Amino acid sequence: MNATRSSTPLLIAIPSKGRLQENAFAFFARAGLNLVQSRGARDYRGAIEGMPDVEVLFLSASEIARELASGGAHFGITGEDLIRESIADADQRLELVAPLGFGHANVVVAVPQAWIDVRTMADLEDVASAFRHRHGRKMRVATKYINLTRRFFATHGVTDYRIVESLGATEGAPAAGTAELVVDITTTGATLQANALKVLDDGTMLKSEANLVASLAAQWTETQRRVARSILARIAAEEEARVSRAVRAAFQTVPQDLAHRAKAQFDVVVVAAQDDEVAFHCPKKKVFALSEWLIGEGAARVSVAHLDYVFTASNALADRLEARLA
Repeated sequence: MNATRSSTPLLIAIPSKGRLQENAFAFFARAGLNLVQSRGARDYRGAIEGMPDVEVLFLSASEIARELASGGAHFGITGEDLIRESIADADQRLELVAPLGFGHANVVVAVPQAWIDVRTMADLEDVASAFRHRHGRKMRVATKYINLTRRFFATHGVTDYRIVESLGATEGAPAAGTAELVVDITTTGATLQANALKVLDDGTMLKSEANLVASLAAQWTETQRRVARSILARIAAEEEARVSRAVRAAFQTVPQDLAHRAKAQFDVVVVAAQDDEVAFHCPKKKVFALSEWLIGEGAARVSVAHLDYVFTASNALADRLEARLA
């Protein structure tokens, strides 16, 4: 019998194009969740193979943030910068389930390099007051991040400024004479430097990256929760496997209390213990230290292997989401 789709599928919003979409496809594929667009790349509806109770929506990053805030999608992949900018009460409306390791960028305050005495936000407040006294108007800040800017400047006591909403290349505003400084997003800072701008020492507002985000405003049926738990179990299993290695050590006789000592010293998980062999899941960064220690404890042979997936009885990602939905 063929599986049929539920009348109320779990809705997952994915970027509709570009590098973010490519990375989103790869992220789900690593977890064994293959996204498909049945009518090709121009299809704005899709699915996950083998999961008839899931529907995929292909939207722009800003649309994804809006749909999550309104409850129009259950999950979405978008940058934290868009979440924090467009949703004032994001922590009440959304659960940031997992950072995804791509789409890294920082939202920063950048001023002209010629402002040699301005290095911090405190310096900027002094400059803002002097600027208004000298020019009879407020210092202008060009940005697309209006809400983030207001909150960040208020936190640092900077009040003597006005925002100029940027619709184009924000970093060019000071050179064009439309603003004195900018709040912009950057990955390397190279574009800012090319436009003779520098980031303030304490001017990083947000270190953003793409996140898997869940909407607390959406209606969650029992079926949707079950499907979400299955998806999050696969994501968690892939993540655990990626940061762990399987380590097996062969002994003539396993030393007494070795497994307990290994767990305490190397943060391993003991998965098997026999008279002549012991097996662990070990954090990737501790594999070499653990292997040398096992040899020192008398192991004749230690083998290390990659893991594909590590499923556990508990599912921290799903448990955290369910706690927020309760």
